[in-house]
Amino acid sequence: MASKKITVTIPEELLDEIRAEAAERGLSAYVAEALRFKRDRDRLLELVNWLEEEYGPVTDDERAAAIEKLEDLDAEHERRRTDRKRKAGEAA
Repeated sequence: MASKKITVTIPEELLDEIRAEAAERGLSAYVAEALRFKRDRDRLLELVNWLEEEYGPVTDDERAAAIEKLEDLDAEHERRRTDRKRKAGEAA
């Protein structure tokens, strides 16, 4: 995939945190992943808005079920991240 260099400005404290978090993957990979995640969430929000226009608002039960699924996905993401760090430590 082609890449393009850009310049962005972010708060210094946030940059320090991101650099510490992204150390192994690199800052560019971390930021690209974060932007993909944000883009995907924005697209999902657009879908939710469209579905609510078509079928009515999301019920509390539906919202709770969706939040539970997101928490499951977050836990899986954390598990995979921990596994990657562990494997990288074993390889060293």
